[in-house]
Amino acid sequence: MSEDPKQDKAGSASEPGLDHHDSAPADAKPIEPSSEAAAVTPTPKEDSGEAPAVEVKQAARSGEGKVAEVKPAEKAASSDEEKEAKAKAAADARAARAKERAAKAEAEAAPEAPKEPSPNQPLLDRLLAILRELPSDVIQESFINEKGGHVPYLVVKGEAWPQIAEMLKTHPELKLNYLRNVSGIDMETHMEVAYHLISLETRREYCVKVKTDREAPVIPSVTSIWPTANWNEREIYDLFGIDFPGHPDLRRIMMADDWAGHPLRKDYEPLDPEV
Repeated sequence: MSEDPKQDKAGSASEPGLDHHDSAPADAKPIEPSSEAAAVTPTPKEDSGEAPAVEVKQAARSGEGKVAEVKPAEKAASSDEEKEAKAKAAADARAARAKERAAKAEAEAAPEAPKEPSPNQPLLDRLLAILRELPSDVIQESFINEKGGHVPYLVVKGEAWPQIAEMLKTHPELKLNYLRNVSGIDMETHMEVAYHLISLETRREYCVKVKTDREAPVIPSVTSIWPTANWNEREIYDLFGIDFPGHPDLRRIMMADDWAGHPLRKDYEPLDPEV
């Protein structure tokens, strides 16, 4: 049986490995490029949606202009608030000062309450009564030092000081047997020495001041009555230049023997400012 040539042609068309491009049908559609290929394809900047650099700069500048236009208004508002706050503070301060002045005037106009006597006033009165045995002009002044613990104070004449000191120590009601401290004082117009006395039996405390001339200060020594006055009087002699006749060993105790002047006097001028 002979083979049909038409069948051979049809069978050859379906065999694999043959090129079919030349035999594509006329009505076949062209193959479209894939989306990946389209994404790779470069596009012009106009289509990317990004504005050119010049346009961005111009937009930034226009934005800066808008901010600058807002700032003066904000500054004006804050300035007005600051002015109002300052005005209010000034008004409050004036009101407070006026209230304070009114309270002060009211307090000054009110009658002062009678001052209560010091609790140690009886001690001072009794001390003065005891010292009346001495000449009346030896006591120059007497008072209560309220700021210093209400200590009774006496101011006496220098020439009568040894006699008064003896009575203060030996009187049975006083018995001021301990000299606790001695201080020199330059008052510029005169010199003073303060003797702080205490009774070890009654625990009562008194202070006696003795005034003297500033140009030639002299106060009798009481070392023979209270031995603790020894070094105290030497120190006052050294630093203030007050002489204590009757002292057993009156000489400098802190400064050198050849030191010029007395360092605690208010008119003292050191030879060397650094010393």
